[in-house]
Order: sequence, then structure tokens, then C-alpha cells
Amino acid sequence: MPANTPAARLRIALDLFALGEQMMRARLQREHPEWTETQTQVAIQGWLRERPGAEFGDCPGQPVALRDAR
Repeated sequence: MPANTPAARLRIALDLFALGEQMMRARLQREHPEWTETQTQVAIQGWLRERPGAEFGDCPGQPVALRDAR
């Protein structure tokens, strides 16, 4: 599949998202070896909601209320 198709670009974006999450998980585990997997997951969810640019869902347009996934 050529890299310029919409499907290929979406796959690349999803792979990059997964890589970013893996990198943050590794960082948190390195910085907080005493944390349980649940504590690490809660921290990752917080990072996804509160990192710069995520305030309104990472895209231009109307802000919407985000549901609490817990």
C-alpha cells in the first residue's frame, strides 16, 4: 500500500500514537518503579487528557465535553 493513501496515512498516525504512549509508559515506569500497572495507566490517561494541545480534543472545531473513562 503506497504511503500517500488515506488508509496508509491513518495507519502511520495510529502507529505514532501507540509509539508515543509506549514511550510515556516506559518513562513513567523508569521514574516510578514502585507504581503498580494501574497507577501507571491512570497517569497515562491523565497525560492524554491534559498534555498541551489536548484541552479540546486535539483538533480544531467546537470544544466538546470529554467523558471520564474510569
